Amino acid sequence: MTAPVFVVDSLDGVAVPGGEFVLDGPEGRHAVSVKRLRPGEDVVLTDGRGRWTEGVVKAAEGKDRLVLMDLASVVEEPVEQPRITVVQALPKGDRGEVAVETMTEVGVDAVVPWQAARCITQWKGDRGLKALAKWRATAREAGKQSRRVRFPEIADAATTAQVAALLADADLAVVLHEDREHGSAPLATAELPAEGDIVLVVGPEGGVSPAELALFAQAGAQPYVLGRTVLRTSTAGTVAAALLLGRTGRWS
Repeated sequence: MTAPVFVVDSLDGVAVPGGEFVLDGPEGRHAVSVKRLRPGEDVVLTDGRGRWTEGVVKAAEGKDRLVLMDLASVVEEPVEQPRITVVQALPKGDRGEVAVETMTEVGVDAVVPWQAARCITQWKGDRGLKALAKWRATAREAGKQSRRVRFPEIADAATTAQVAALLADADLAVVLHEDREHGSAPLATAELPAEGDIVLVVGPEGGVSPAELALFAQAGAQPYVLGRTVLRTSTAGTVAAALLLGRTGRWS
């Protein structure tokens, strides 16, 4: 089992090679009271933006202080290529957090919440801000759980026009769309770029509307399907991302 990951705001001045560091606050409490780490166990510290270091537990003090020693030099993980962004239409209930959690676990680089025309869920006012905060907290916790040191960016909710702009700038623009009359190609056959940006749009349960599909086509996006079955919106992004990660060699 790889070492557990804990988040600090910044690693500047924290990791002095061979030095000590005290992890406290909520992360320290989780390490001491939940993980129950003991002297001699390895720990990874990260800022969640690609920079990380590792150390060894020297002592656990009280309920929320973990003293680390033998800190290593800070390492910066390079940004992997090609970068994968999933535009996720807003699902109902807690399925949005499920989608973010599993996409984080497989390795998606960014998630863009999308208020599609056929979304039942509406992010408005304080409700929208709270929902976005939940998505970001989910990405952080899933990033730690999956031992990532570069967590996915969870963008502000996007309009359809903003999604079209993202697709226009992408090196590969994909819209998952199952329609027997539309002729979508299998995503497994798409020609993938070796680097740059792949933007993948996942529509709501009711599907991408004809107007949205036309706008995305104007932006250069092509419709694709995953297979013979139709997946839930909260599942499709994870499955599609896994397929792309395997085909691009990022899982090699």
